[in-house]
Amino acid sequence: MSVVTPEQLRQFHEEGYMILEAVMSQDQLEGLRAETDRYIGMLHREMDAQGTDVIGINHRNSRYFVHNKHQHSRILTDFLFSDLMYEVSTAALGDNVYLFHEQYVIKAAEKGSKFSWHQDSGYVSHDHKAYLTCWCPLDDVNEENGTVYVLPYSRAGTRERIEHVKEEGSNDLVGYFGDDPGVPVICPAGSVVAFSSKLFHRSGFNRTNKMRRVYLPQYSPEVIMNKEGTAPWAFDIPFVKDGKRVAYPGTYAVKEDAVTV
Repeated sequence: MSVVTPEQLRQFHEEGYMILEAVMSQDQLEGLRAETDRYIGMLHREMDAQGTDVIGINHRNSRYFVHNKHQHSRILTDFLFSDLMYEVSTAALGDNVYLFHEQYVIKAAEKGSKFSWHQDSGYVSHDHKAYLTCWCPLDDVNEENGTVYVLPYSRAGTRERIEHVKEEGSNDLVGYFGDDPGVPVICPAGSVVAFSSKLFHRSGFNRTNKMRRVYLPQYSPEVIMNKEGTAPWAFDIPFVKDGKRVAYPGTYAVKEDAVTV
């Protein structure tokens, strides 16, 4: 049975997102959860070394964006190149798929801060083909614990990348300043919310007494280069080429030692 239905795929192309409820296996879900504490601990050690509670858009005991650790985790690589991610990414992007980026997005209990309206493409400083964000909640998500809100293309009035401005204090990049509150995503742990990098989205505060954990892989339909065209902007790891899968669980080299933030 296909994970992505024709109706879900139609919504993705027309409005920029689709919600695939509870599609992860229990092993995948538990494995991704197990890595969370390890990465938060590493980030805290780096903050301690620098004598700060803020590194970029990471704020201690508030929110964390722990990125690009798959080189040091078999759990992450097996998920990134899994059958599930193959089906979702090819449905959205077609016959060529590259791993572009991956990160944990974690809101701490009772303190997790909001994240302002933005497009993921707003963090890339030049025009490029839209890539795919797979927002994978590791906890049940709702409006109380800071779920993501999406702004469908038809309500945003655009499906193009907009220039963003940096928000003072949070270091967030913001690209939408309208009054539309967006559509809250309410779904169980183990779901995949797949959306275009040019879809506006935001998230609210975590008002519960538990962390809200999300793992967020991103895939591109081609290698996205930097503005100068001299090097890849992020990762350029082939997953699918000309419709043929070239990366599978267990095939990517993992270095388990010397992990740093």
